[in-house]
Order: sequence, then structure tokens, then C-alpha cells
Amino acid sequence: MQRSTLSLAASGRRDFLRNAGWLATAFAASSLAATRSQAAPYVSSGDKTDDVLFMSATRLAQLIREKKISSTEAVQAFIARQDAINDRLNAVVMNCHERALAEAKAADEALARGDIKGALHGVPMTIKDSLDTEGVISTGATYGRQQYIPKKDATVVARVRKAGAILLGKTNTPEFTLGGLAGLNAASNLLYGSSHNPYDLTRTTSGSSGGAGASVAAGMSAFDIGSDWGGSIRGPAHINGIVGIKPTSVRVPRTGHIVDFGGVFDLWQQLGPMARRVEDIALITPLIAGPDFHDAACAPVPWSDPAAVDLKKLRAVFFPTNGMTETDDDTQNAVRQAASWLGEAVASVNEDLPKDIFVDLFEARRKLTNGDGWAFYKRMAAKWGTQNYSPAVAERMKTMTPISSAEYIEAWEMADLSKSRMLEWFKSYDVLLCPVAGKPAEVIDRPPGTAPNPMAWSYTGAFNSTGWPVTVVRCGTSADGKLPIGVQVAAAPWREDITIAVAAYLESRSGGWRKPPL
Repeated sequence: MQRSTLSLAASGRRDFLRNAGWLATAFAASSLAATRSQAAPYVSSGDKTDDVLFMSATRLAQLIREKKISSTEAVQAFIARQDAINDRLNAVVMNCHERALAEAKAADEALARGDIKGALHGVPMTIKDSLDTEGVISTGATYGRQQYIPKKDATVVARVRKAGAILLGKTNTPEFTLGGLAGLNAASNLLYGSSHNPYDLTRTTSGSSGGAGASVAAGMSAFDIGSDWGGSIRGPAHINGIVGIKPTSVRVPRTGHIVDFGGVFDLWQQLGPMARRVEDIALITPLIAGPDFHDAACAPVPWSDPAAVDLKKLRAVFFPTNGMTETDDDTQNAVRQAASWLGEAVASVNEDLPKDIFVDLFEARRKLTNGDGWAFYKRMAAKWGTQNYSPAVAERMKTMTPISSAEYIEAWEMADLSKSRMLEWFKSYDVLLCPVAGKPAEVIDRPPGTAPNPMAWSYTGAFNSTGWPVTVVRCGTSADGKLPIGVQVAAAPWREDITIAVAAYLESRSGGWRKPPL
């Protein structure tokens, strides 16, 4: 029987982990520890597993560099894991295993010569199917692209490959990435079908980066890169119990994503990494950030080091419900617990809800999203030759009607004013904690007669509208002990460092990601 895991159990590798006591190098054991609160010392998340499939990407990269593990061994282990469990999850929908093995061999040979490509040398990854991958079919889950093989990588893919990462395959997404927390087509499409949650196979992965969330959570890749237009990184991070970041708007270039840059929705769409540990987000995000001289909006804003954040100086605010959508007790308790933990480390924590601003952000976004009668997506479908749509997309194509130009301008004015009001409200704070959604993972097959809740993305969509950075980290579990619950950690524009530093602290208290029962 083929092994689905590779551990360091063999000879010196076991001795290395048992005796050497690895310390996180990219972030968790950084100078953040030196600036921790005296009331609540910063504690590393303690990623000490000797299982290659479940250690952080940061740690795996270090072990490869130190020749404790070869890239070939790591790639073989992840391929075996995919072979063993992906039939149940349907998260990885296209693989390039032979190429990955060849690249791993080349990475090992380069390392033997003392040639290290970068911070991710030899680390296996998957990539959301909405992103172009050179030489590998990239469908965006739409029929018109079912045989589309890009000639070059999306910018973010090219950057992590330049840093040494090795592509194993593509992960599932709804058509045109149109699905997520509202339950509309949340990682399901006519080409590949639905993905399944690794903690409960009857439940959704959320979307639209649902395949990515399930793949990372289940140990089928070290990390993935998702896209987030209204919660499509953060929803799957919450639902699958991993870490994900939506960076500040225009921090990361969208070149090579099926919904790329420009147009009405330019500032809403962002790309970011998804991983099991916060330290991986700290490592990978700056690698993919910065202008590529193609995405015209991408800004050359310097990256701030999360390790330099002094937690004890931060002013935190939280709300366990936004009053706009039903939020269950487990979710509210997770946010309150996170706020309580954080209260031991920061200067202050207050509960405060700017509900009127959130309502206006949601209403403006709703009008703008549907205001062109979905002409944007109709043009995209025509570009790729798609005529047969997934049911949820087909329904929207038929029923959405445009609003007048005057109404459209009024909606943009409301959105801009709300963004300004949000900054004014936040000037007394440095970091915000709130739910990702009103509940943990829902069942894939909805009971007859039930409709998706359009308000479900009111927690996440607000931060696409404001453009603020948000990191999601697991802080709780459903009452039955099965389903993960994530919390959003938001900060003002360009302050990813604060969201990552706080998420790392919360991870150290909650334990963060936990291995699913697969």
C-alpha cells in the first residue's frame, strides 16, 4: 500500500527534530517575541510535527535548505496524499505531478551545488484554477476554457515559482469565481463538480477559493494562492480552519487571474496566500506583492515587517455580530474568546460596532455588483466562448438588470463616503476582530425550498469595499467539536503587519489549524 505521508522518522531526520528543537525562522521566533506584552508573552504556535504534509511551508523550506528532507521526498509525499484522499474531497482538479517530480529533482540537484532559488526552494504548492499556470490547463471553471493552456504564469504564480515553489496542481473554484459565503455555487461547477469539507464531507468548503482551502487544510499542498473579491480567501480560510490573507487593495498584482485588474471592480479584487500557519502568510505575501508593470493599479508601497509590531501598544476593537445577518452562538463566542486573549497582550480592547457604516457599505456594494446587469461577466463569457453556464451563474445572467448611470454614480458616492466614515471611526483603534461569517460550514445540499443568504458576505465584503487588509485565523470550533471557526483580523490600509502579528498571537493561544479526520 502506498504511503500517503512522509515523516522524518528515518534515522537522522528523526534525531534532528527530537534533539535540535526547530525554531521558526520566518516569523514566529522573530523579534516579535522581544516586543511581546509582559502580561501575555508571545508564544510560538509550536509547529513541531515531523509530518512533512502538515508542517508549515516555512519550516518545510528550511528543512529542504538544510538537506534534512529532499524536495523530491516532499513532492512524492504530497502526491501520495492527493492520491489517497482527493477522490473524497475533489479539491485538486488538475495535476502536473510528472512535471513537479522533475522540478523537485532539479531543485535537489541545484541545492547540492549550493544554488538556492529562494525562500520557497523545493516547496510543493497548489494554485487556484482561476489563476493562469504556464503549461497547465487553467479553466476558471468555465466551459470556454476547459482546454485553455496558458503560455505564461500569472504574476503571483511566477513570483512564488521564482522563489522556488513547485506546482502540484490546480484547485477547484466556482465558475468565474462567482460563489462563496452566500452559498451560491461555493466551489462547484459543471466541469469538476463540488468540493467537500475535510472536517465533514457533507459540508461546503466555502468559496470561491474553496478547493484551495480544502487542499491546504487536508495536507495536499503546503500552500495555495487564492483570490478575494468579496470574501473568497477569508471564507474558505474560516470554513477549512486555515490561515488566509486579503491584502490591502492594489498591494498584489492581479495579472493572469480570470478576473484581473481594471474596470468597475478594480479595487475589490485581491490575491493572497492560504496556508496552515500564520508564519507562511508572513513569508509569502511580500514575495508576491508589488508592481509588475502590467496591473496598472498595483502600488509600490513598502512592506512592513510583522516582527516589528509591538502588541502591547495596540488598541483593539471587536464586535461579535454586525446586526445584519444571523450569527450563531459558536461564532460569537469565538470572537469574544479571541478578544479576551488579545486583551492580555495589547493596550486596550473595546467592543464597538459601526453598524450604520456597514449597512451603507453593503448597500452600495450590492448596487454596484449588480448595476451593469452582469454585462461584465457576459463579456467575459463571450471572450472565452462559454455558452453553457453553471446553474447559479445562468440564473444571474437571466435575472440581473442594469441600473441607470445616475444610480450607479450615486452608489459609488455612497461607497466612497462610507470608506471615509470607516477610517474616521477607526482612528481610535489599530486592529479590529470580527466574524468571517455568521456560522461554520453549511451543508452542500441545501434542504428543498431554502435560499442562500445574500447577507452572509456582509462581514467580508465590507473590507473589499474599504480596501483594508484582513488576515483570518482559526480561533474556535463548533459546539459539536467538528467544524473550524475563523476570526477576521483587520487593520487600516497597508498595515498587513498588524493583522499578521495579531493573527500569530491568536494562533499561539488557540492552536490554529488542526488536522482533519482524513
